[in-house]
Parts: sequence; C-alpha cells; structure tokens
Amino acid sequence: MESGKRDRDMEVQTTHRKPRVLLAASGSVAAIKFGNLCHCFREWAEVRAVVSKSSLPFLDRLSLPREGAGTRSIAGGLCDNLLTCIIRAWDYSKPLFVAPAMNTLMWNSPFTERHLLTLDELGVTLIPPIKKRLACGDYGNGAMAEPSLIYSTVRLFWESQAHQQSAGTS
Repeated sequence: MESGKRDRDMEVQTTHRKPRVLLAASGSVAAIKFGNLCHCFREWAEVRAVVSKSSLPFLDRLSLPREGAGTRSIAGGLCDNLLTCIIRAWDYSKPLFVAPAMNTLMWNSPFTERHLLTLDELGVTLIPPIKKRLACGDYGNGAMAEPSLIYSTVRLFWESQAHQQSAGTS
C-alpha cells in the first residue's frame, strides 16, 4: 500500500472513533455513583476505569469522584497509588476534569482553596460540588456533581474542541 493512502486511511479511522475517556474513583462516599457515571459515558465514548483501593468499600462491583485527599494528592504530585501515578504522568495538553466530593468544612478549607488554585494553574477543569444533604448528615456544599452533569460537561467540552479543530481545518 502506498504511504500516502495508508496515512489517509489512518486519518479517516481516527477522525470517526469515539472519544477515549478514563474515569477514576477515589476514596469518597461519592464513589457509590461511579457505576452510574461509567454508564453515562458508555454509549458516547470508549471508557476505561481506574479506582483507588480506598474507593473499593463504596463500589458494589467494578463497572470520578475526588475527595479531599485526592485533590491534595493531585495538587502535590503525590504518587501513592495507580490513580495518582496516572495523574502525575498526565499529558496536560489533554483535558483533565476533577469532580470533588467532601465535607463542607473540608471544601471551605484554605488548604482546599490552595489545592484548587494549583489544579487551575495546571489547566485542570473543576466540576464543582453541589449543595445538598451530605453523607455525614450536614447540609452544604461538598456533594459531588451528579453523573449526568459531569457527563454533559465533558461531552460539551469535547464537542466544542472537535468543532474548533474542524473549523480550523476547513
């Protein structure tokens, strides 16, 4: 096969493939929503999942929530499990979204504010927590965004990027 034809064939194949999405769960009670989150993405994207050991008690079965320690680990570049190693080695030219879940007092902590500033400097997109009754019984800001909102945020971003790229090549 000619090199030019092979290159065109590869280009056609890659332009029509589904987006590749890596979903992650860490040790937050919000990990109970992980199966639903994976399901939201399944029809639209090629989905892979990675979970931290601390998320396992919250999962019925392995089918992106981040708690305070996870946000700190990302911001500090820690590598104490597969998930944080992936984040440490992440190609930040590719999008990365974080949907934190934590107690309201943790969310309002100045440490969390510093960690979020670091993530912003890295180009990480925050999908902020929502106000509702939390697992601890408190009512306040700290619940992970609903899986449907996480999905629609990521998909909208992906589609706007794809539209910009196609407009740039026209």
